[in-house]
Formats: sequence, C-alpha cells, structure tokens
Amino acid sequence: MRHGLAILALLLTASAGGAFQAEDAAPASRPAVPASLDAESARASRDRALGFLLRTQNEDGSWGSGVLEGTLEIGFSLETFHAWQMAANALACLALLEAGPAPERHQALARGLDSLCRRRMVRRGSDWDLDGIWSALYGLVALTRAARDPRFEGEAWRHRLAGRGRECVDFLVRNQVPGGGWGYYDDPPVTRRPTWGTSFCTALVLPSLIEARELGWLADDRVLARATRYVQACALPGGAFAYDRSPVHEVSGGEDIHRIKGSLGRTQVCLWGLARAGDRSITPDRVREGLEAFFEHHRFLDQARMKPVPHEGLYQNSGYFYFFGHYYAAQAIVLLPEAEREGLHARLRPHLTKVQRASGASCDYLASSSMVTASTSFLALTLTLGLPPDRQP
Repeated sequence: MRHGLAILALLLTASAGGAFQAEDAAPASRPAVPASLDAESARASRDRALGFLLRTQNEDGSWGSGVLEGTLEIGFSLETFHAWQMAANALACLALLEAGPAPERHQALARGLDSLCRRRMVRRGSDWDLDGIWSALYGLVALTRAARDPRFEGEAWRHRLAGRGRECVDFLVRNQVPGGGWGYYDDPPVTRRPTWGTSFCTALVLPSLIEARELGWLADDRVLARATRYVQACALPGGAFAYDRSPVHEVSGGEDIHRIKGSLGRTQVCLWGLARAGDRSITPDRVREGLEAFFEHHRFLDQARMKPVPHEGLYQNSGYFYFFGHYYAAQAIVLLPEAEREGLHARLRPHLTKVQRASGASCDYLASSSMVTASTSFLALTLTLGLPPDRQP
C-alpha cells in the first residue's frame, strides 16, 4: 500500500479546468436513494454519461488535458499527467465501444481510438512515479476490445490497433515486478524493473493479456502465468484480497486495509480477473459472497468518495476506488447465472446514479479532467453491463 503524497491534503482543493469545470459543477437534484433501479432508467443515466463524453471530447479526439490542473496534484512527475490522460481516454473509448451502435458515438469512438493510437507512448515518470502503468493497463484493455469489434476489422485499423497494443504489452512486460504483478509506484533501491505491484492493477489486465496472446501481441505465456499467481497469492481468509503481495500478510487492528471492509474496491476485480483467467477456485458461491460483502459494507466506499487524501477513509478506503469497484462488481455479476444478474444489477445501479451530476458526469477523487473522464466512463460501463444490447439504429 502506498499513501502517495498525503501531505498534499494541507493544500487547497484542486479545481478542474476548461469545459469540465463548467459541465461538472452542478449536481443533479435527486430524491432519496432507491433500493433498486430498473434497466430503462439506468439506460437513460448511461446515455447522459455518454452524452457528456461526446460533448467534452477535444478536437484531436482526446478528452481532458495532460497537464497539472490543481494544487493537490503538485509533486507528481510531468509525465504522470500525460499518463493519466491516456488512461482516462482509453476508458472513454471502452465506454463507447461497449455502449452499442449510434452514429455520433461511433464517430467519437473512431476519433478517440485514433488519438489513443497516434499520441506518443508513455514513459516512466521518475524513480518512484510509475503512473504510466495505468496507460498501458487500460490501453491494452481498450485496444484488445476494439480489435474484436467488427467495425474495426479493416486492414488499416488492424495494423494501428496491433501496433499500439504491442507497445502496451511491451511496457507491461518491461515493468512486471519480479513477483509477477504491476504497480504504479516504486521504492528504493530503485531498479530498472520496479519491485512493487498491487493485486487490483494485476487482476484488471488478466483477461486482456489472454486476448493479447490470442491476437498475437503477447508471445510469452509466462507473463500471464506470473501475473495470475501474483493475484492468487493476495487472497486472504474472509474474502478480502491484500493490497499487494507479501510473504506474510499482516492484518493489524480492527480497521486494517486488508480486512473485507478495506478490500471492497479490490475483491470484485480479483475474483473476476482470476475467473476469466481460468482459476477454478473462483466458484459462483465465492462470487456471491464477494458481492454480498460489497453491498453490506458499501457505506465505507460512500464515505471515502471525493476525500482528497489517498486512503483517508475508514478501513483505508480511497475515493478513487468508488467507480473502479462498482465497475468490477458489475463484471462479477456477469459471472453468475443469468437468472441472478438483473436483481444484482438493479441493486448496484442506484449507487451510480445517486452520484451522477446534471451534466451526466461524475467524479470520485479530486476534480481533474482525467478523473472526471475516467469516473464518467466507469459509470457508463457499469450501467451498460446490466442492460440488454442497444437496438441497431
């Protein structure tokens, strides 16, 4: 676990810039949070989120900016802001990919993928700051998904997606920690290959590594095998997953991050990633237990959302786990028999729509354009997973 630059909490609250500041300013007025939400209401909220992405896309196909936008982010390397923007842009492309056919969405998606393939690849920002890993992780997720989409089967698109996809794979291979995972910071003594990984970074990319192998972008099966073992080694009794792999996982005190209430944003992605990687120990009952814990202890995600200091929340929850955790909870729901899914999606949806703003956007951590883009994309993705496919126009 890394608390990052917690001293930045002493500074002023960060402010978003440009179109994002105006679009994201006013929260939507809403009644008390319902216990469930039907699919058609969820579709309307999803479409509002996608509408925000369409309105705020830059002329070059990107979203947001790759520069420092607020005082709370002072101290990161300059490269990190480019990396965060690239990762958020990959999530926006993924949200449009999954949303179904519509001419204006397809145009925005094509421009977004063009930007994702055209802009320079990320680099390591500094000795300790490896936030470029987010660009490679979600870049690979979006690119493998696009490569399977019939709309991008043409030779020109195939070549571009494969080229950037292989660059993402190369970045991940070069920065896989000796234990098999991936992380976004590093500790002394600093080495070319970082030494610190996390369970959730590693788990989220397992299915995409399988796709990359099938597409011919990943040649070394050992990369996937090491990553799978890393996540498996993070599993703890009681359903939690440790933040990172340790020879001995120490749980100290009643409010430790490694307890299930501190693992709410990690458990679902780890279960989903391992299940998709073929781990037969991830049974439907284990997935159900993880989801029930997510709903039972959801208040700990609520109280951490938008807190400006990493791990400031109870059980050391961080604000930036809110939408991340909900998206992978929705992915975990899809692992269950079809008859169970709608009831669980209906329980999940209100936790997305209750924090959606009048513009269709949302945010869970600070207020930079990259975080607004990422949060809104996660919101759209989560709602889409529980919806019947959109009809062809």
